[in-house]
Amino acid sequence: MTMAFAIDEINRNSNLLPNVTLGYSLYDSCAALGISFRASLSMASGQEEQLLLDETCVGAPPVLGIVGDSFSTFTIAMSSVIGLYKLPIVSYFATCSCLSDRQRFPSFFRTIPSDTFQVRAMIQILKHFGWTWIGLLVSDDDYGLNAARSFQSDLGPSGGGCLAYLEVLPWGDNPAELKRIVNVMKKSTARVVIVFAHESHMINLMEEVVTQNVTGLQWIASEAWTTVAVLQTPRLMPYLGGTLSIAIRRGEIPELRDFLLQIRPDLHHNNSYGNNLVNQFWEFTFQCRFAPPPAGWVEAGGALCTGQEDLGSVATELLDVSNLRPEYNVYKAVYALAYALDDMLRCESGRGPFSGHSCASFQRLEPWQLVHYLQKVNFTTSFGDQVSFDENGNALPIYDIMNWQWLPDGQVKVQTVGDVRKSASEGDELILDENKIFWNFESKKPPRSVCSESCPPGTRMARKKGEPECCFDCVPCSEGKISNQTDSMECTSCPEDFWSSPQRDHCVPKKTEFLSYHEPLGICLTTTSLLGTFICAIVLGIFICHRSTPIVRANNSELSFLLLVSLKLCFLCSLLFIGRPRLWTCQLRHAAFGISFVLCVSCILVKTMVVLAVFKASKPGGGASLKWFGAVQQRGTVLALTCIQAVICTAWLVFSSPTPHKNIEYHNNKIVYECVVGSTVGFAVLLGYIGLLAILSFLLAFLARNLPDNFNEAKFITFSMLIFCAVWVAFVPAYVNSPGKYADAVEVFAILASSFGLLVALFGPKCYIILLRPERNTKKAIMGRGTTKS
Repeated sequence: MTMAFAIDEINRNSNLLPNVTLGYSLYDSCAALGISFRASLSMASGQEEQLLLDETCVGAPPVLGIVGDSFSTFTIAMSSVIGLYKLPIVSYFATCSCLSDRQRFPSFFRTIPSDTFQVRAMIQILKHFGWTWIGLLVSDDDYGLNAARSFQSDLGPSGGGCLAYLEVLPWGDNPAELKRIVNVMKKSTARVVIVFAHESHMINLMEEVVTQNVTGLQWIASEAWTTVAVLQTPRLMPYLGGTLSIAIRRGEIPELRDFLLQIRPDLHHNNSYGNNLVNQFWEFTFQCRFAPPPAGWVEAGGALCTGQEDLGSVATELLDVSNLRPEYNVYKAVYALAYALDDMLRCESGRGPFSGHSCASFQRLEPWQLVHYLQKVNFTTSFGDQVSFDENGNALPIYDIMNWQWLPDGQVKVQTVGDVRKSASEGDELILDENKIFWNFESKKPPRSVCSESCPPGTRMARKKGEPECCFDCVPCSEGKISNQTDSMECTSCPEDFWSSPQRDHCVPKKTEFLSYHEPLGICLTTTSLLGTFICAIVLGIFICHRSTPIVRANNSELSFLLLVSLKLCFLCSLLFIGRPRLWTCQLRHAAFGISFVLCVSCILVKTMVVLAVFKASKPGGGASLKWFGAVQQRGTVLALTCIQAVICTAWLVFSSPTPHKNIEYHNNKIVYECVVGSTVGFAVLLGYIGLLAILSFLLAFLARNLPDNFNEAKFITFSMLIFCAVWVAFVPAYVNSPGKYADAVEVFAILASSFGLLVALFGPKCYIILLRPERNTKKAIMGRGTTKS
């Protein structure tokens, strides 16, 4: 009846198709493919029932286009044949995405969006609410199976979701299969179920859902059963309440109700709307029957129909024009054909779109010519909606989002809560008013429907073997790697100077490690170093105060003073190994250490040589040896030996200087600041030279240990050199096997231990005599016992 109204309205419009009157023929397909196919074929071939034409009607066959069918499968069959004739067919309800194939269906158009967009619209809803674990039920036809293919290909890439199960609903009554399907739904952890099926499928399915009492599901309905009133009952609301559904765009058609009220049955079989359709409706609405009843129609029983009954006095869905959806699509389809025909008739000769810039002739009109104009049609309805077709014959996609609301009084209301449309700039645009949505759950909030909960920052997703990609485990990031987003696929490594936080969700600067003045080890070594320096100063002071006494003057007091100064430098150079390594400290520490110790050992070596020379000079004919060990020669020898070490250090610093280095190999989460020696050969030569002098001193002192004297200093030199060599022999393996700051600590310990050994062994006995046994600090006491022995 909407189609009849649209044609009547067009015929009364002087601006659209002037001097042209449109006619139509209505067919009831009875939801049977054979009837639809046969009717369309007869219209396309011109073999339809004889039409009573006005005497002025001449020229081409009157069938210029077909509006229908509502079923995708039927439309596919019809379009496959009608496309051969290039006869335009405009469907108002066939949504299968396969119909967008221009190669197979060159003359097909539709005023309803394709299922491709409907699937995308549903995916937008899923993304909006974070539903990634979905159950999908489809009908066993082109409508459902093509939708299933679209979901399988688009759900993952577009929505980040996946299907928990995909089931095909059977046609007809199949209790065993429906029971199996509902069992799958019941056992699944998916709380969201999308149904791409028809009214009959849902009615059968819901009977089994009620039987098994499957509640707690969030249903999403395709447009095929969105407005099915038989499902919107209080009995089914415990199960279907809160359903979100995709609905055809609602429209308003002015004056349609008035037109419907003018419907009257045809008592003389000349009704232009189709006899059987109107008469059947009339008998059903008023519970009466015509006499005799129309052929093939079961008697309604009751009173006889007069045809004058008041249609406005009865409650019938026919007169409810507040929710026009498929009807609005029919209205647009008729107008699309009318505007295409109007554009064709307005063609100016010589400016036409066909060969030679010719126009189509109304008397010799070919259907493919109307298809050309239909492809380019563009108009706006009285409701304000723009109508045009893309290159595949699809209308501008837009859907309403509906919500099935179960009101406190037990009534059911289907409320519009938003829409989804295709935006030229932003793609698919979803608008939802969540405050209007009724959720059929105790929480009154959207449900959670995920296979696995989101992985928090600090973890990554590890897909479970053999399961969909939505099912995964959350694996903590390994050390040194982080993820700072939810559901990260991979953990990223921190920069070189950073390390992962304990939560593995951000990078933090690595801890720095070096032998610091503030840590217990550094404090201990610093205190020991300063203590040694202080003791050296005290001993030096004692020697200065008693410089005229025999014990100080014996064996060259000048060397003793120089030895104390060098020991003080040895103690102080250890401080260069403590603190954050810098270029100047790295360069100075080993040079200062090497020169200080060579100065120290050189003094000891010269003192030992003097002891031997003095003893040799005491023998007959040995006096000449003392001339080589005078004060000048002793100073020169110490200076020469020390200069050799200075040359070694200079060459080392010039050619391969020690430098500060950030070592990240010892600890993953720490940066160890250390001084690399630069040249291992240089460091080995420096230590080797000190060792050579120390061994030489030890050997000479060992040879002179038993020389007759009351105070034989050679014994103490031997002991001090023994300590010195033992410390540095132990130092080498300890240093090599100590990482980071502990290598510096080992070297400092060796410096301090050897320095204290020399200090105590060489100056301890003398300080003991000076301070505690002054009676022995005489020349007689020192020399007397030795003379007696001689």
